[in-house]
Amino acid sequence: MQAKWWHPEQFNRKKANLLLRMAMIKAIRAYFDAQNFYEVETPILQVCPVMDAHIHAFKTLQKGPDLKVKSTPYLHTSPEFAMKKLMVAGVEKLYQICHVFRNAENSKLHSAEFTMIEWYRTPGDYTDMMEDCVKLLRACAKAADITTYRYKGHKCDPFREWERLSVVDAFDKYAGIDLSTYLDDSGQFRQAVKDLGLHTADDDAWDDLFFRVMDAKIEPHLGMGRPTILYDYPACMASLSRKKPDDPRFAERFELYVCGIELANGFSELTDAREQAKRFTEEMDYKEKLYGERYPIDEEFIEALEYGLPESGGIALGIDRLIMLATGAEDINDVLWCEKV
Repeated sequence: MQAKWWHPEQFNRKKANLLLRMAMIKAIRAYFDAQNFYEVETPILQVCPVMDAHIHAFKTLQKGPDLKVKSTPYLHTSPEFAMKKLMVAGVEKLYQICHVFRNAENSKLHSAEFTMIEWYRTPGDYTDMMEDCVKLLRACAKAADITTYRYKGHKCDPFREWERLSVVDAFDKYAGIDLSTYLDDSGQFRQAVKDLGLHTADDDAWDDLFFRVMDAKIEPHLGMGRPTILYDYPACMASLSRKKPDDPRFAERFELYVCGIELANGFSELTDAREQAKRFTEEMDYKEKLYGERYPIDEEFIEALEYGLPESGGIALGIDRLIMLATGAEDINDVLWCEKV
């Protein structure tokens, strides 16, 4: 019979990882506290859990005095909407370390309940979020007393100059595809993906094809030796970020990769309420088409945007994955105090 995680010998096996987890979370707080960020706490139960077609939430049942169900709030997948409302209220720099919930299958890199840090700053944009990532990963490495992050034999030195690679350049470099010519043409994009030897189907959506190339041809090369910032995503893949003023085909969004693992997702925030409401509706129409479900729009969030969200940058980073990379762990359970359900 396999020993349970709470047996002393099993717990002691990962105790060093947990002590390092404590040190890194202290370093994260110290980084933001030194810059006079507010550390905030927002409700986990939300009317609207997410507006991304491919992220799925857990629904709860809230009962009234008669024990009948009166509402069905969701566990948040991110504290984003609530934190942006605080920015509208006048909080210029804020961060939150919290548990979030995403209804997807557990794996060695994902837990349905995981720890995230999310932060926003105004004035700011996605380039400021990039600089935060550089400084934060270096601060965490110093706190962990390491010089490289590690995963499955790969190493990544955060103290080197970071790679900054546009999505278009990444597709050209690693897949030989000029993505800019296929932004509005699923048919030709499908053929280009098929020519790479990857599986395609007639009912593949554009983003299905995009993620298939990313997974097979691009992500395995990112963050090797040094961290990679992959930036300027197609506008159709960034529902909460603003479009680039000089090329609206793309959005001011980036992702951070270390040892081939996606670690963070950041934006220059969209502040136009009308455009945001339109994107939300389109995203939920797409979600309903794909999965047969949709989430209600947080109308209070749209009202907050109408009142005025300042020009700002925001980002979410997975703390458990960062700690995995610092310890060299290959299973997320090895850096959690209690193993996932």
